[in-house]
Amino acid sequence: GQLRYIRENWADLLGDRFPGLLERILRATDVLVEERKEGGLGFGPPPILDAAALAGGAGEYERFSEDSSWMPQVVLLAKSTYVWLHQLSRDYGRDIHRLDQVPDEELDRIAAAGFTGLWLIGLWERSTASRTIKHMRGDPDAVASAYALYDYVIAEDLGGEGAYENLRNRAWDRGVRLASDMVPNHVGIDGRWVIDHPHWFLSLDEPPYPGYSFTGVDLCPDDRVTVQIEDHYWDGTDAAVVFKRYDHQTGETKYIYHGNDGTAMPWNDTAQLNYLDAEVREGVIQTILHVARQFPIIRFDAAMTLAKRHIRRLWFPAPGEGGAIPSRSLHGLTGEEFEAAIPEEFWREVVDRVAAEVPDTLLLAEAFWMMEGYFVRTLGMHRVYNSAFMHMLAQETNSEYRQLMKNVLEFDPEIMKRFVNFMNNPDEETAIAQFGKEGKYFGVATVMATLPGLPMFGHGQVEGYSEKYGMEFRRPRWDEYPDQWLVDRHRREIYPLLHRRWQFAEVSGFLLYDLVAPEGHVNEDVYAYSNSVDEAASLVLFHNKWGDAVGRIHHSLSYRDKGAGEMRSRTLAEGLGLGPDDWVVYREHVSGLEYLRPASDFTDGLEVRLGAFEYRVYLDFRQVSGPEYAKVAERLGGAGAESIDAELEALRLEPVRSAAAAVVSTAMEDEDIEEAVSGFIAVAGEHGFDVDLSSTEIEAAFGGLLDVPDVETLLPESWRRGVVAAVFLRDTIIPVVADTAIQWGFERSGETAPFPDLLDVAMQPFDERPEGASRLPSVNQSVRLLLRGWSDEPGIRQVLGVNEHDGADWFDRDRFHQLVSAMLATGSLRSTTKRTRDRLTRFITALATAEEDTDYRWDKLTT
Repeated sequence: GQLRYIRENWADLLGDRFPGLLERILRATDVLVEERKEGGLGFGPPPILDAAALAGGAGEYERFSEDSSWMPQVVLLAKSTYVWLHQLSRDYGRDIHRLDQVPDEELDRIAAAGFTGLWLIGLWERSTASRTIKHMRGDPDAVASAYALYDYVIAEDLGGEGAYENLRNRAWDRGVRLASDMVPNHVGIDGRWVIDHPHWFLSLDEPPYPGYSFTGVDLCPDDRVTVQIEDHYWDGTDAAVVFKRYDHQTGETKYIYHGNDGTAMPWNDTAQLNYLDAEVREGVIQTILHVARQFPIIRFDAAMTLAKRHIRRLWFPAPGEGGAIPSRSLHGLTGEEFEAAIPEEFWREVVDRVAAEVPDTLLLAEAFWMMEGYFVRTLGMHRVYNSAFMHMLAQETNSEYRQLMKNVLEFDPEIMKRFVNFMNNPDEETAIAQFGKEGKYFGVATVMATLPGLPMFGHGQVEGYSEKYGMEFRRPRWDEYPDQWLVDRHRREIYPLLHRRWQFAEVSGFLLYDLVAPEGHVNEDVYAYSNSVDEAASLVLFHNKWGDAVGRIHHSLSYRDKGAGEMRSRTLAEGLGLGPDDWVVYREHVSGLEYLRPASDFTDGLEVRLGAFEYRVYLDFRQVSGPEYAKVAERLGGAGAESIDAELEALRLEPVRSAAAAVVSTAMEDEDIEEAVSGFIAVAGEHGFDVDLSSTEIEAAFGGLLDVPDVETLLPESWRRGVVAAVFLRDTIIPVVADTAIQWGFERSGETAPFPDLLDVAMQPFDERPEGASRLPSVNQSVRLLLRGWSDEPGIRQVLGVNEHDGADWFDRDRFHQLVSAMLATGSLRSTTKRTRDRLTRFITALATAEEDTDYRWDKLTT
């Protein structure tokens, strides 16, 4: 307080008579700040990016890097390499510890999911000293930190360069590019550069504090140099900012600063590079070019620490601006001195050099501290971390994240395209810990998959792993296995969206909307946005809160139209490319159902109702016209359908279906069907079906089917004539008659039965040869194929009464045997040779046997 008073009130008196005194006062103040410092700018919940932060401050200009054609569609999957290889060994039942041993099947799985980039964390040769420190500190199973490196060569215990090239080529054969870290801020304390280029590091000739002592073990395996960390690290009583390097050839001792971002403690296994040295900057750039020649995607760790303002803030503070890193206030520079040493932004030079020498490389910056916009718009990185996405959606501070989105759209929408959105980061808690496994998780994952930018999935996120893997992990410490339910739901709901990234990644057609409640206020907990690319439109809705949300979306929020140089807003209908007339057909992604609505529902504003954490993705918009659509809409009553076109066709054929249903009803009532069949044939003829059967032929065909032995013995009497009539109509008279007619027939008689279309699904592997196979599979193989196929058939699940209880799905045994009987009977109706009938009998027997050891568990039956 006294120093501040002197500085603020006596400056005019002291300035000329005591030159340098004010600066010494400022430096003294900085030292006191260092002493009191408990932390700095952390990686916690970020503030909201506003226009000033997006601009990047003084010296801001626009110079985005142009994307290559493949870059907007990158979806990145992170893997902690050693942990991943250990998990693969377990999953595939064999030793997998080198990169070239990664199974083709695993790469197939990754590509099939829609991932186009694979970030392998920890590929480079790591520091021996880092590993030794961790062992001596009580973690004998640890490897060195992935970010304390010896050199930029692929680690020998991972198979070296040859193993990497093998994996890279096999991944690229599947459309997957490999990504790597580059750690420009520091190296390991025994890194090759510490041995060969000690002058590249920030160092002192004497310890910065007299209480430091360096009497511990030599951590450097190279006999030319001794490296020791400060003694108090070993008992955890202090965290020194420097380590000792002694050169046995020259006798020189240096105290080199540890890597440090000013947020907490120094990284005690790292050495801090001096970026005021042009030779250092060039050495790092040459290393980046080396990495770029091997990896088409590079992630720069802690990139924000090397922006000029943070190099200065952390290591060379101006008087009065120190305090970030202990002892550095005494080594600060004036503005002129600093600018002379590093006149240009390091990252701008990196981007330009890579573009010129290794083009087609995607550069991705891990940058926080309100620098996200500056890194892509001015410094030219292709992508930048957007930690606000994870923090704000996890904490449900939705108004803040929506405000961030609005700020970006109003300042420069192109920045949004360059965000890396993620639900967990190696430094953060797992996605499961932050978002759970239910609606909130999948809602946020859906938003991540459909927003402009680059979606990044963490290691174990899809599998539902809860363990946070340290950068020094050789293997997972927890015994976790994939949550198959979670994996399957990703496969159904998220992976198809990743394959459509072309539709979501760009920002030129992106619009953000307010959901306006009936009372007139904006519901800030609802994310509503549309995108349109090459006339392919999408609409995404997500309610990131408990409770219900009701309202209307109509006009988009303002965005900057850079071409026109003005702010603009568009309507929802304009965003989706819809006109004011007729009808709109679109598909809801999760259910797969199509919907039909009047165009006015969109032009006048769309009414929205969402439950807690409910999300919807609407795709495949198209406009249609004609009076028949009004009839279809009336028939559906707002409900979805598998196909609106099929509903139109069903409407056209409704008289034919009614006549078919009458045949089934007549048969089930044990009456003569000749008259009903004749009526059906007449109606079918009026609708373009040509049927030429006499009454005698009809009676003979129907009677012959009734006489099939299995029909009488296996089908319930109430089903018998109805099923036979259904098969007779479809297989003998008009194969195109859909099974809704049969369903109507049963419903009219108050009966239920597995309808012929469902029986077709159930019987499919019975007499079908798999694609590419030269012969039928064995009966047991056919049964396994059948049961696996049942797991994804909602009709089969309904017939078998599948229900959830105590976290498991169960089926009804009696219904199972009824279905098997119906399958046998229906198969008998269609079996024309003894060979086919024999195979059918063996097939049904094997199917019945498969049920015996299931304990009525659906998963045991279908896997």
